[in-house]
Amino acid sequence: MKPIIELKNVAKRFGGITALSNASLSVNKGEIVGLIGDNGAGKSTLIKTLVGVHSPDDGEIIIRGNKVNNWNALKARESGIETVFQDRALCPQQSIVWNIFMGKELKHRFGFVREKEQVREANKLIREIGFTSKLIDAESPVGNLSGGERQGVAIARAIYNNAELIVLDEPTTALSLIETQKVFDFVDNVKKSGRSVLFIGHNIYHVYDISDRFIVLDRGEVVHQINKNEIKGPEELMKIMKDAVSKH
Repeated sequence: MKPIIELKNVAKRFGGITALSNASLSVNKGEIVGLIGDNGAGKSTLIKTLVGVHSPDDGEIIIRGNKVNNWNALKARESGIETVFQDRALCPQQSIVWNIFMGKELKHRFGFVREKEQVREANKLIREIGFTSKLIDAESPVGNLSGGERQGVAIARAIYNNAELIVLDEPTTALSLIETQKVFDFVDNVKKSGRSVLFIGHNIYHVYDISDRFIVLDRGEVVHQINKNEIKGPEELMKIMKDAVSKH
């Protein structure tokens, strides 16, 4: 099966600054890929290029084996690529169902919102990705949820938007161990549904625990890629990352 997305020798420049140079990677269906690198490695630029915020200056974007020209955010979303950024872009004063459907409401032919149908669909989505508490349902205010649960709502929204690849930008930042585990459970359920996740994080232990494969980025270039079954633990992954960066 062709990868969901491939970047081949992608470059991105801002004036005289090269943020990405010959960056190549791929994400396959049903896998969790961890993207790691120090501050300034180019992770943010890579993410924004992958999801169409930036168009590459050089290189190729390939979707399921087909090269795509004039890559942009609309084409990324049409290709099934959704991003959950650090701020999650949620409205805490509103309910879970409102946050999932905002801007894409289910409506009758005369424009009235099909509220009951939205509630049923939202409840189905949050249960599928791992919400188990009977105290939380589609009409619960997002402001009452924990940080990990809010990540779950953002992930559910991405799935409603027909995501095949969900890009998670630092999803465990400032979360407790319990809340981090909730995020891991949500991500595992996304994988079980056949979807894929690109997991970006500074905490190498978190990235190691959840990922099937790792991509190391340094100064805008992919300097190493390795499968989880080839290494013994996060300490070895950290050493590999340091060695790859030092040789670059």
